[in-house]
Amino acid sequence: MTKTASPSPSSPPLVAGLLLAAGGGRRLGGRPKALLPYRGRPLVEHAVRVLREGGCAVVHVVLGASAELVRERAELPGCVVVENPEWEGGMGSSLRVGLASLAADPGGVDAALVSLVDQPGIGAAAVARVRGAYGGRDALAAASYGGRRGHPVLFGADRWAGIAAGAEGDRGAREYLAAHRDAIALVECGDVAEPFDVDTEADLYRLEG
Repeated sequence: MTKTASPSPSSPPLVAGLLLAAGGGRRLGGRPKALLPYRGRPLVEHAVRVLREGGCAVVHVVLGASAELVRERAELPGCVVVENPEWEGGMGSSLRVGLASLAADPGGVDAALVSLVDQPGIGAAAVARVRGAYGGRDALAAASYGGRRGHPVLFGADRWAGIAAGAEGDRGAREYLAAHRDAIALVECGDVAEPFDVDTEADLYRLEG
């Protein structure tokens, strides 16, 4: 396989946003998380906007549950939208689909900044901080909250094959990151973001207002 050439010295690296939005909301009564209402619009639109405002001009979105309905109801102009037919198998399959989509991007992506659709407390400031930790195509970086690793995470393109190889079930990149913990640049974001998940009915209040 031919590797994408690195940008010329005059070209900035391309750090693309990768939004994982395939979840079916099993503990939310089967409501796709991408379509949860947030400020009058589907949550997936907010998540895409956060990535763009954080500096990711290119955004790939992985859909799964009710993908056609999400395409109909959500406005995602300019995004590369791909579907994960195996979304019920967990986040790992969505990560693999997303990284494959980025690898095929004709723009030549140098790193993926991965975020989750169900974390609306993580805004553009955290995205920008983690994006700023890019140091090359072998980069590994992650937001940190009081010293605890969280999202978003940044994977240099040279890491994608190894990450995809271990991305199974709901583990995502967890095992890869654990095996390479010494290479991860932790970026403290606890002062600008809240890393909560919207997983259950009890969490829906976080989407109000």
